[in-house]
Amino acid sequence: MFELVVPDASFYPSFAESHREWDGAHQDGAGLSPDDNIISPEGFDAWVRRLLGAAHVVESGGIVPCTYRWITEGSRYVGAIAFRHHLTPALLHSGGHIGYGVRPSDRGRGAASWALQEMCARLAAQGEPDRVLLTCDDANAASARAIERCGGLLEDVRMGGNGRYFRRYWIDLARFESEGLAAFPAKASAPDGGPQSSR
Repeated sequence: MFELVVPDASFYPSFAESHREWDGAHQDGAGLSPDDNIISPEGFDAWVRRLLGAAHVVESGGIVPCTYRWITEGSRYVGAIAFRHHLTPALLHSGGHIGYGVRPSDRGRGAASWALQEMCARLAAQGEPDRVLLTCDDANAASARAIERCGGLLEDVRMGGNGRYFRRYWIDLARFESEGLAAFPAKASAPDGGPQSSR
């Protein structure tokens, strides 16, 4: 079964495998910066400690408090999901509250849909915010399906600075309270094929 867990250095071997699968591509939701050294166990441990402190950072330079959780299955690192506590004007335009990414070898198993629903349920249980914004590339059909399965309503499609279009979705968290969705099954009702990531 999938779980959402606090980042932990004990996942280093599995994360290292996942990192090789990404082959240099950006890992949405992971909180990796170019300066992070995640190759060595020591560097990985330092990065994990930074993620754990991210929820309490003081907003500066566009960086806002952010809660990171890892999608795991036993001792296997499957992916990551991040919740930004509030939106700057830039995040309101592109980026949103929640970003996630699933390692290539685990795509198509419903991990993205499950993690997004679980994160939304946890946010609904804590009572704030009322709704969350997610964005994904217009061409990323798998991520769009994951967001729509979770109740995402498309607000608009915009062009990013890279010249590519992206979608902006809002999810009303009240539906999770009314439906009593405190927990979710490990597998979504339908698989998510292709790239699974939201900014």
